[in-house]
Amino acid sequence: MDIKLQEYNPADLLKSEEDINSYLNDAYNDDDPTTFVIALGDVVKMKGIGYVVKETGLNQESLYKALSGKAKPQWDTIQRVMKSLNIHIQAVAQ
Repeated sequence: MDIKLQEYNPADLLKSEEDINSYLNDAYNDDDPTTFVIALGDVVKMKGIGYVVKETGLNQESLYKALSGKAKPQWDTIQRVMKSLNIHIQAVAQ
């Protein structure tokens, strides 16, 4: 019996701004910071890499590499990407 698996793309489930916010918040709260970087990359792909490249001034190859989870992007890169997507992080004391 052959089992056929389909590739899972979390960006396919992001239908609204609320979905995106929830997805990024969950990723940000993960113990592994790479989780947030990958999630941000998923949102970039969903919104359109060309748009983010244009808004940030980063080159496409560098952006893919930075958000792949295999690199450790500079905070400046993360901030530029978030700003281009109108994503803000807010610190809240618990």
